[in-house]
Amino acid sequence: MADHAEEVLKAARTIAVVGLSRDPAKAAHSVPAAMQAAGFRVIPVHPSADEILGEKAHRTLADIPEPVDIVDVFRPAPEAPGIAGQAVAIGAKALWLQQGIASAEARRIAEAGSLDYVEDRCIAVVRALGQIRK
Repeated sequence: MADHAEEVLKAARTIAVVGLSRDPAKAAHSVPAAMQAAGFRVIPVHPSADEILGEKAHRTLADIPEPVDIVDVFRPAPEAPGIAGQAVAIGAKALWLQQGIASAEARRIAEAGSLDYVEDRCIAVVRALGQIRK
């Protein structure tokens, strides 16, 4: 049986990363950088940065002017339901909570909005194990 997370990633091209860090030492920077290096379009969502990883940063998901396949979350679990609602509102195809992040309420919101949902998985590990490149 195929891994659901791997299938979500195979279908994606554009990843909006909520909480993408400016600090290269943090996973919230190195993981999106690895996804970018594998050919994915990474769009930073950060409240005060102008640019990260050579891409224009947006203050909110609603500010992104193009379609988003996956909203990847590097924020604490209590923030996940609000981000899930924003992901539904912009018409994203999937909500992905990074390793160590889980939220039953975010799952409910995402699934009610017809989004694929992945939680507590590292997107870069799934990509590497599945050898997924764009």
